[in-house]
Amino acid sequence: MLSAWPSGEHAVSARWGRSAPGTRGACHAGRVRVLFSTTAGAGHFGPLVPVARACAAAGHDVRVAAPASFAADVARAGLAHEPFDDVPGPLLEAVFRELPGLPEEEANRRVVRDVFGRLDAQHALPGLRRVVATWRPDVVVREPIELGSLAAAEEAGVPHAQVSIGVARMQRWAAPLLAEPLAELDAIAGLDQGTLGAASAAETTYTSVPPGLDGDDAAGLPVVRYRVAGTARAGALPAAWGDPGDPLVYVTFGSVAGNLGHLGHVYGAALAALAEAPVRVLLTTGTGMDPEALRPWPANSHVAQWWPQDEVMPHAAVCVGHGGFGTTMSALVAGVPQVVVPLFASDQRLNAERVQAVGAGVGLLGGGAELGGLGEAVGQVLAGDGYREVARALAAEVAALPDVSVVVDSVEKVAAGEA
Repeated sequence: MLSAWPSGEHAVSARWGRSAPGTRGACHAGRVRVLFSTTAGAGHFGPLVPVARACAAAGHDVRVAAPASFAADVARAGLAHEPFDDVPGPLLEAVFRELPGLPEEEANRRVVRDVFGRLDAQHALPGLRRVVATWRPDVVVREPIELGSLAAAEEAGVPHAQVSIGVARMQRWAAPLLAEPLAELDAIAGLDQGTLGAASAAETTYTSVPPGLDGDDAAGLPVVRYRVAGTARAGALPAAWGDPGDPLVYVTFGSVAGNLGHLGHVYGAALAALAEAPVRVLLTTGTGMDPEALRPWPANSHVAQWWPQDEVMPHAAVCVGHGGFGTTMSALVAGVPQVVVPLFASDQRLNAERVQAVGAGVGLLGGGAELGGLGEAVGQVLAGDGYREVARALAAEVAALPDVSVVVDSVEKVAAGEA
């Protein structure tokens, strides 16, 4: 989630049979030490979790390097945490104070370049150097916007790969924004200029995005695609509301929007836009918004703070989301067409553009300002079979991908210097 708004976020070991950091391909066959690395964001960490669990299930040693403030999130995933320093609040505040006065696209660019590319990476690097030197991982697997681990791995000669947190277009979009920050990291790490840019571009990328959604944006990238074993099944819905014969529209703006004061209006706006539509609406708000604050609910709507998404999605005729990676992929996996309303992050807009471009839904690319047109957009998606057919075709692509265990095989090869 490349957000423009704050969210919360050398000795040889005889025992393990590995060489010191700095010797590529030194991993012995068998057990591998895999260091995953992430910034402090659920949308960044979430895609790493199934890959990390698959590596652990295969018998490898797994740890997650993440900011100290993110410890509880790593613990909830059942993974061991290696903390590194958070960026001091005043430094972040100095950037975020300037964002409201900038156009949305420039604000997003500023966050990627100055927060992720510079502040996060440079404050993470000392702690990541320590983890690499003391734990001696055989391979580093990072989310693509966590750059400190890239520098620490290259500095120590440890092989590395990345897990995608969005469509391939996001990687293309972010690369030029990160060129200068990576050059600065080269200098800090004592690497030749251009080392980190080239290393990032050459990394194997693990992605659960189906090829039909990525399209030509993935051409030339070293990609390994996988499927996360899903538990999606039609489960219980809240007590009856509205007309049970009407199609269900599931509305969710993720886990972050409700905590951002400037977005508090989107929930009421969505309910109002769908109030007269011949649909049933289930809206979930997350912890940042109290459903009771939205009463009186329209007769066709039910609002809950949370409902199991994998149990709702099979019931849904349309999913209305903010373009977050988790929600977008959950709808695709279930073959549900979407109306995507990007709210606060560049990846949300990129996801919305791709969903619309391939015909799996409609993007309201003006974000929250366009929610007045939500009823019309939902009606457009429901009016014909085309959107659902494309969504189901993408779901079939996902179902045909190999299990996430294929990533474990690749991680082993990367660690051994074979990929």
